[in-house]
Amino acid sequence: MAKRTIVAMPGDGIGKAVLPEAVRVLRAVDFDAEYVHGDIGWEFWCKEGNALPQRTIDLLEKHKIGLFGAITSKPKDKTEAELSPELKGKGFVYYSPIVTMRQHFDLDICMRPCVSFPGNPLNFVRRSRNGQIDEPKINAMIFRQNTECLYAGVEWTNPPKAVRDAFETHPKMKAFKQVAGEDLAISCRIFTRNACRRIVRAAFDYAKTNGFKAVSICEKPNVVRETSGMMLSEAKQIAKDYPGISVWDTNIDAMMMWLTKNPEDYHVIVAGNLFGDIVSDGFAGLVGGLGFACSANVGREVAVFEPTHGSAPKYEKLTPSIVNPIAMILSACMMLDHLGENAKAEKIRSAVAAVVADGKVRTYDMMRLTGGPDVFKLGAANTTQITDAIIAKL
Repeated sequence: MAKRTIVAMPGDGIGKAVLPEAVRVLRAVDFDAEYVHGDIGWEFWCKEGNALPQRTIDLLEKHKIGLFGAITSKPKDKTEAELSPELKGKGFVYYSPIVTMRQHFDLDICMRPCVSFPGNPLNFVRRSRNGQIDEPKINAMIFRQNTECLYAGVEWTNPPKAVRDAFETHPKMKAFKQVAGEDLAISCRIFTRNACRRIVRAAFDYAKTNGFKAVSICEKPNVVRETSGMMLSEAKQIAKDYPGISVWDTNIDAMMMWLTKNPEDYHVIVAGNLFGDIVSDGFAGLVGGLGFACSANVGREVAVFEPTHGSAPKYEKLTPSIVNPIAMILSACMMLDHLGENAKAEKIRSAVAAVVADGKVRTYDMMRLTGGPDVFKLGAANTTQITDAIIAKL
């Protein structure tokens, strides 16, 4: 009997192409597990009015571990338009299933590693003082608070009178007093002290375990004083429990500038939900883009692992698939780490590194090609071929 049962949720678009490749690699490294399918994504919104059916929530509650591919999310006007006719006008509201999953299971700690693989033609480079090309080693882990901030979904267009009255008790709302309700949209940025403490402490624990000497709080406390200020103040307090590890206060806008100057200086970064999303994608662009960007969503009981890319529906119908499965495979490595299978995770990462360094098998994005069916004529590998190459290195 398998040691683990993993809820495999391919989702939409290219999620259906990359998740099976990760499972192939996990089997090749002798990870003992059974995979059960979980329904999630746009198809189930259209057919059922729910992109995250209760049956999938039940599977995650039972088995605790999920591998997730990608989802398609569309603007408000299209969500209603694409519902099945019998569901239209019945009050169904679309919510992002991954955001819903994070909030339902309190998957509050999101970890997004951004590590450069030597030989990757997409790595960040710069000119050194003597004019030579310098390729710094980037090794960063972004800790993104995963359940709060603007992504909590507390927002209104044309807010109800009670909401507007409450907001207008704040003196800064005077600037909007004459704005008609239908012309006013409000989104709330919500931080809680306990959530700040939990994500910051996770970052300090990671820094201590891996020998890093600083934790950067990437927020905007000079302007967004209450929420960003709470995160920073909690970090300074928690730092007292970790002698030898300092707190760096770096504003999100400054951090995006420093990414293109000295990205190797930053190793452990903490941010709220929105800024964490931004800075992790910024770092991902320095180490190969979203084809290399993996993540973990970790709660107290349940954990879900996913690439950070979207569903890329324009590539879904291409046969064979052109997309890069490495982000999904690296997400599976994070799952192995979470389950204590560190040796297997490192074996897979080493195989990925070897394939990248060889440079013989590269997907279209690694070759800086525009995606489409013609990439194979220019030497690009398909999704299955790069997985084959990784398995061969194992």
